[in-house]
Amino acid sequence: MQTYAPTTLAAARDFWTLRYTTSLEDGSLVMCERSLTSSTGGPAGPPNTSFVRAEMLPSGYLIRPCEGGGSIIHIVDHVDLDAWSVPEVLRPLYESSKILAQKMTIAALRHIRQIAQETSGEIQYGGGRQPAVLRTFSQRLCRGFNDAVNGFADDGWSLMSSDGVEDVTIMINSSPTKFLGSQYGTSMFSTFGGGVLCAKASMLLQVIPCTNQTTKWGCGYYLTLASFSQYPYGLECSPALLVRFLREHRSEWADYGVDAYSATCLKASPYAVPCARPGGFPGSQVILPLAHTVEHEEFLEVVRLEGHAFSPEDVALARDMYLLQLCSGVDENAIGACAQLVFAPIDESFADDAPLLPSGFRVIPLDPKTDGPAATRTLDLASTLEVGAGGARPDGEADPNSYNLRSVLTIAFQFTFENHLRENVAAMARQYVRSVVGSVQRVAMAISPSRLSSHMGPKPLPGSPEALTLARWICRSYRIHTGGELFRVDSQAGDAILKELWHHSDAILCCSVKTNASPVFTFANQAGLDMLETTLVALQDIMLDKILDEAGRKILCSEFSKIMQQGFAYLPAGICVSSMGRPVSYEQAVAWKVLNDDDSNHCLAFMFINCSAVYIILIRKSLNLVEVYTEIDNVGSVGSSNGGRLLFRSLA
Repeated sequence: MQTYAPTTLAAARDFWTLRYTTSLEDGSLVMCERSLTSSTGGPAGPPNTSFVRAEMLPSGYLIRPCEGGGSIIHIVDHVDLDAWSVPEVLRPLYESSKILAQKMTIAALRHIRQIAQETSGEIQYGGGRQPAVLRTFSQRLCRGFNDAVNGFADDGWSLMSSDGVEDVTIMINSSPTKFLGSQYGTSMFSTFGGGVLCAKASMLLQVIPCTNQTTKWGCGYYLTLASFSQYPYGLECSPALLVRFLREHRSEWADYGVDAYSATCLKASPYAVPCARPGGFPGSQVILPLAHTVEHEEFLEVVRLEGHAFSPEDVALARDMYLLQLCSGVDENAIGACAQLVFAPIDESFADDAPLLPSGFRVIPLDPKTDGPAATRTLDLASTLEVGAGGARPDGEADPNSYNLRSVLTIAFQFTFENHLRENVAAMARQYVRSVVGSVQRVAMAISPSRLSSHMGPKPLPGSPEALTLARWICRSYRIHTGGELFRVDSQAGDAILKELWHHSDAILCCSVKTNASPVFTFANQAGLDMLETTLVALQDIMLDKILDEAGRKILCSEFSKIMQQGFAYLPAGICVSSMGRPVSYEQAVAWKVLNDDDSNHCLAFMFINCSAVYIILIRKSLNLVEVYTEIDNVGSVGSSNGGRLLFRSLA
């Protein structure tokens, strides 16, 4: 029996076992299994260079019938995975009984129950697909991703020479016969010759002491494990939270041009190898659910990527693209659970035998244990408000992050290539994986709590004052410059000011003030994020001059000297543009300097009063029928061929 390795950092395991199955007098079914070794008196199986031989101690199943129908299933899993042969940092994956239970025992029980409920008709799926077909899609996605992560030589994979930096591994498979009957399908292979290329990497997500002030985030520890040496930043992030963010905010890490290239494996005519564009994700995504398991620990969905061309030359990017996506392990209360996001491009027909070339992410916790009561702090404002001022959860409420002190993240992306473009595709894939790793690091840093003791106090935002201090500076500066109160706070204790600022009905944003540099947003309250249609993570990629229209930019330029001298200025009504390109109107804006405790300029603050989305009305008359649409729909619904939402229809 052969099993996949969960990461790229250790070899897969195989077992040489003896299995015995029998029926008992009471109708029970027993299946027992254990390894054959020289110590048990059995012949040892031939070794395989791609695997490390593990030992299965007495294990098996007992299935007992119940009166009135149904069965009771007992499962025993007892294995020795030879943990001493893997790097020390990964040993919890091979030693922990909780991780073993999640990976094998609980997974088996859930699979059995899912099939039983599908067979009995308890689960109904839409879209005209049979449950078995959707389950096969899920299995093909998982198997394809595991094949990419492991890269077995028996399956035709071979290592490609590196560019001198060992952070990303490139493997190729130029043996179409290896894919016959697999999840790929021979239609992916070019008639000009080619194959599949996989770029993969692993990195550690953990909290570690600050020992090197020269690293990007100001803290770092170069692990002795070579594969981790390129990613030294200490992060702590719940696997479920990270995977959920990657699923819901694809634009934070994906490149639309690379997605378009991946989709061309389904087309007859190839598309040129793209160059990764920074932040190049011009379209939005729509997630269409297909199926989910009983406890919603795994769900299958189709993702539509709405395309827009960068330029007339990028016509291929103007088409919508589709991904079949499998997401699992996003329940933060599951101890030791692996979180995973796997996806593959599909065409519009979405046939039952559609070829799949899966890529994705896997995050596995290494320390599935809890700590004693400790205060936790967050690095973003929203999480701070959810947890509370001190970051400590109420008594009796478990902190899901306390189960995940360290995690290992594995990334694998697959691409097809033609022989004459192999080096180009390899360079693109290597660059893209490095870009994705950097994006995931930024995301993990932004959404991860820092495990600090209560007496140390909160850790500040990277490059910014701590959230409570920033909120106090904003309110104090507004009062000094305008003579009025931004809002009234009944209590000065704890995070009252921070909560009032975050939940303020008007959009409040802060941007940097730097010489010879465009102002970039550094903070926004909830209304501000809604106005810009963005997240706290992506906020720092938005520049002030990009959200203002031409009239707004002229007014701000004319009033800027007044703001710097007087400390504030009132700006007239106008229109700004969100990060999605949608217009938003405001009745008035106030701009003021934010001073720190030394009365030095820290940043500029803006408050946009009474913001509302702008709807452009489109009236279409055909024969005796009049239809009224919104050309821009704030919630993104699509009700007609022109992309707007139908308001009403009447006879002329």
